[in-house]
Amino acid sequence: MAVTIEDLYRNYGILADAKDNLSQHKDAYQVILDGVKGGPKEKRLAAQFIPKFFSSFPELADAAINAQLDLCEDEDVSIRRQAIKELPRFATGENILRVADILTQLLQTDDTAEFNQVNASLISIFKMDAKGTLGGLFSQILQGEDIVRERAIKFLSTKLKSLPEDVMTKEVEEYVFAETKKVLEDVTGEEFVLLMRIVSGLRVLQTVNGRQQLVELVVEQAFLEQALNPADPDTVDRLLQCTRQALPLFSKNVHSTRFVTYFCEHVLPNLSTLTSPVAELDIQLEVLKLLAEMSPFCGDMEKLEANLNMLFTKLLEYMPLPPEEVENGENSASEEPKLQFSYVECLLFSFHQLGKKLPDFLLDKVDAERLKDFKIRLQYFARGLQVYIRQLRVALQGKTGDALKTEENKIKVVALKITNNINVLIKDLFHNPPSYKSTVTLSWKPVQKTEAVAPKRPSNEDMGSGGSTKKQISPQPRRDARQIYNPPSGKYSASIGNFNYGEGWSLSQGYI
Repeated sequence: MAVTIEDLYRNYGILADAKDNLSQHKDAYQVILDGVKGGPKEKRLAAQFIPKFFSSFPELADAAINAQLDLCEDEDVSIRRQAIKELPRFATGENILRVADILTQLLQTDDTAEFNQVNASLISIFKMDAKGTLGGLFSQILQGEDIVRERAIKFLSTKLKSLPEDVMTKEVEEYVFAETKKVLEDVTGEEFVLLMRIVSGLRVLQTVNGRQQLVELVVEQAFLEQALNPADPDTVDRLLQCTRQALPLFSKNVHSTRFVTYFCEHVLPNLSTLTSPVAELDIQLEVLKLLAEMSPFCGDMEKLEANLNMLFTKLLEYMPLPPEEVENGENSASEEPKLQFSYVECLLFSFHQLGKKLPDFLLDKVDAERLKDFKIRLQYFARGLQVYIRQLRVALQGKTGDALKTEENKIKVVALKITNNINVLIKDLFHNPPSYKSTVTLSWKPVQKTEAVAPKRPSNEDMGSGGSTKKQISPQPRRDARQIYNPPSGKYSASIGNFNYGEGWSLSQGYI
């Protein structure tokens, strides 16, 4: 015979009045459990009554949790929400792991109100037993359905940082780190980014040693022990995304040496053959930007001279020789070479940063003929810079506010930053001996409000003079990008936001 509303209220009264003799009324609690087989009203009451007396009947614990779970899967969303709201009351002792596991599975709902209730219930049991709750979450991340895994990772990436220190203790954070490392053994690109966000926010890792451990995690994901396959867009994108995740971790104490060495040994030699994972992405410029970002944080390098040699060789490729002149003084070439300022800015900056560690490289490690060729190229490039800088300053002179916000003028402002940076770095290299003292802010860094759009023209533009613009180099901003990578068949994708501002400029024609 089906349980009625009256039956539920009557047996609820028996249990409520029993007080110390509650455990003697097992039959009354069984009636309440049977309420899950009734109609909508009976189910809603059962969802509230079952957890209220749950702890008094340990022999019926499994039956009670199963009954509540049935209600969590009911066709009526209002019944499901009520049952989910009450689930944390079952999270006692050894049941915490099971309740957390159930709630994690319920994250797959597409009903917004129900989803929010699952989140609230998970937060509630977190405050009761953080480690036990994490056990349920990570169990589903490692073994659950794809949609559950995805939403569990997103839950952790958004909610953990808001939990107080008395919940996220040192022991709990160490558990998160240990479990995350297990998950990272097989992840998609998007999961990797979210999981790195989780562990990067742990207080226990906000030390030099902690950040070094995070770098090691990224190194494993980047496969830096393997040679690069430049024709495989997944492999290329994997390296890019891992490098982006490592960038904020680098400091004067946490070094980028392994990444910089890998880029110099494996990426630069294959720069022109890299396959971009996204058609619109200038993959060569993206790689050079990442290398420039990392280069200030190199530690002692066993392969420093080899790395400088590769940078030097690649730099020569983008710094053309001046066209030969014929008898009448005109250039023999049909057109002057184009100067790719944005590529040269990255390469010069990286060379300048590594050159500080081996300041005699240009004097003792480069033969005289090669050095002479380099200086001719530098001088020709510098001459083009001066012309271009003058044109840009004239174009931007007097423009402020909205006038500088047009697409054309924004490009010119960045182009001016690029060329000014190159100018400063070239002047350093033309010192005798070469100097590595100047500091520049890379052109794609956010513009500081106090920074002038068109700095005052240097009084001395000859190539033997020094020049220094001291600015702090800040970490690369994170990208909000969706990456999908699942070895061996996955694929990364990245948001696009790169422009090669210098490409297409020649001495004779000016900026095109």
